[in-house]
Amino acid sequence: MKIHKEGYRSILVAFIVFAIINLLAFYFIASFSAVLGWLIFLATFGLFLFIISFFRIPKRDHHSGETSIVSPCDGTVVVMEEVEPDEYFKEKRLQLSIFMSPLNVHVNRNPVSGEVLYSQYHPGKFLVAWHPKSSTDNERHSVVYRTGGKEVLVKQIAGALAKRIVNYLKPGDKVVQGAEMGFIKFGSRVDLLLPLDTKIDVKLNQKVKGGVTVLGSW
Repeated sequence: MKIHKEGYRSILVAFIVFAIINLLAFYFIASFSAVLGWLIFLATFGLFLFIISFFRIPKRDHHSGETSIVSPCDGTVVVMEEVEPDEYFKEKRLQLSIFMSPLNVHVNRNPVSGEVLYSQYHPGKFLVAWHPKSSTDNERHSVVYRTGGKEVLVKQIAGALAKRIVNYLKPGDKVVQGAEMGFIKFGSRVDLLLPLDTKIDVKLNQKVKGGVTVLGSW
């Protein structure tokens, strides 16, 4: 397991805060209450480990397939429905949404191999990620891939806690399925807008793994 580069600064800040809190607790609390001092240490150490784990990159064998769409993130499938797109596409698409809790791995990956046609950041609100309007009202970054004559839009959506979306792609890039496309910090959601004839291979409330679980095919 590795630590993602997007976590270096956050982990450093967390370590400094951890060290300051425990130094103060040692000098001002532990001297008259060792138990309270240990409780503070254990609580802050647990939080520090949680922040480190949030930026983890587990070792995995990623799926590869020309006609398959793999999950761009870890999480739970929460939406599968036909929608009228709010950007790029003019015709109806099949929306598949994945909710990412703070406990999930938060690296985002390319669901397909192909060419990037569109990459656009949108400022917005910070509604909870499962809110129906989070797809259109929240801070988000949208990317459109073209592969084998098909086009797929992937939307990274910020949640109530996630206030920093990172995306590495730009129009014209040639990308590989399963490679990193970005990162969202501290819980959020990813939407995919797929062609209506896509054969879906997952169900609502199913747990999925980024770069591994096949969401569908054509």
